[in-house]
Amino acid sequence: MEPVRLGDPVRIGVIGGSGVYDMEQLKDVREVRVDTPFGAPSDAYVVGAIEGEPVAFLPRHGRGHRISPGRLNARANIYGFKKLGVEYLISISACGSLQPENKPGDIVIPDQLFDRTRGRISSFFDDPAAGTGGLVVHVSVAEPFCPTLSAICADAVAAAGHEPHRGGTFVTIEGPRFSTKAESLSFQKLGFAIVGMTAIPEAFLAREAGMSYATMAHVTDYDVWHETEAPVTVDMVIRQLLANAEVAKASVVNAVKSLKGAPPSPYSDALRDAIITNRMAIPADVAARLELLVGRYL
Repeated sequence: MEPVRLGDPVRIGVIGGSGVYDMEQLKDVREVRVDTPFGAPSDAYVVGAIEGEPVAFLPRHGRGHRISPGRLNARANIYGFKKLGVEYLISISACGSLQPENKPGDIVIPDQLFDRTRGRISSFFDDPAAGTGGLVVHVSVAEPFCPTLSAICADAVAAAGHEPHRGGTFVTIEGPRFSTKAESLSFQKLGFAIVGMTAIPEAFLAREAGMSYATMAHVTDYDVWHETEAPVTVDMVIRQLLANAEVAKASVVNAVKSLKGAPPSPYSDALRDAIITNRMAIPADVAARLELLVGRYL
């Protein structure tokens, strides 16, 4: 089996959430630290191969779980994957269930997002303090998860012997606290399937970066709405995460196998009709800073 060579494009990325900080399934690994215009990613990317296919892995919260959800530098994390060549990005995420059919230990592949975060920067193109004023982009996120990649992930979970829930709305809260009972009951009555803290702004940034993005959401608890279950605690989450971790990793292996030889991401041209700024009005320094994302359109 050929090792991954330095400089080879890495088309598949995996971002590991709570409980998934490494992937021993990766072979011929090396650590790659990536510089970005948005600062440092959460950690070094671990680049290796699964079944001969190049894959980049990043622990979302850093090894040792050092970074709180609201403090994650999501722009740097996603930009780093883009710089490595990633087109398909699989997110592994812990979540709470908001519906009785989604039980602890289950896996949900959501198809919609609802934003309950506050003040997170959700675009590469909307941060004047960082020098990205002068280029306005309105990207479509009507379908925030890639249906193609979501189907691959769902089938990969099923192939690992763990039938997933296909579809559902993932409400993202600010954190790091868990929900109040009033919030949790409101989310449940609105019909949301699961609740977590990190899918936003990752999904939106991945779309701007021209990537397919999908989430394998591992249910750890019933949040706090369930009258006959104890309210969620860190201990409860960790115990379920440890039980879920091997299924998550096996599912990723199956997904990578299915992505071998995949065509370019369906969203590789997501910005083609999204730039509203007159090309002649875009400052040269902004165009240079964001060339990786928009160079082909300017």
